[in-house]
Amino acid sequence: MRVKLDTKEKFHVITILETSLTANMTEDLEQTFNNCIQNGVKNAIINLAEVAAIDPETALKLCSMQQNSYENNHSLVFCCLQKDLEKWLDEKEMLEFMNVTPTESEAMDIIQMEEIEREMFRD
Repeated sequence: MRVKLDTKEKFHVITILETSLTANMTEDLEQTFNNCIQNGVKNAIINLAEVAAIDPETALKLCSMQQNSYENNHSLVFCCLQKDLEKWLDEKEMLEFMNVTPTESEAMDIIQMEEIEREMFRD
């Protein structure tokens, strides 16, 4: 699977450079995500702008990654979904389990807000 990684101060941006995500790519994506959050920066944005299709198994895995992130006090935001993909995820009732924003900039804002929220609850 081809990806582009960009590391910022508080998060990583993982941009998928494939037009579809299939089950056999899921392990690669999860490994890339896990490698990113091992180095102290615990939040990630997954940019899906290039992805036109995701198989159901992979969509479930993305939902699971989302849930695991929150259980471990990390943020995971998906951004830039193509309209047809977003509609498909909504029809499969998976979109509601994913933290999705229209743009990467909005995803960055969500992560910053969640970081502030976690800091407030720690005090």
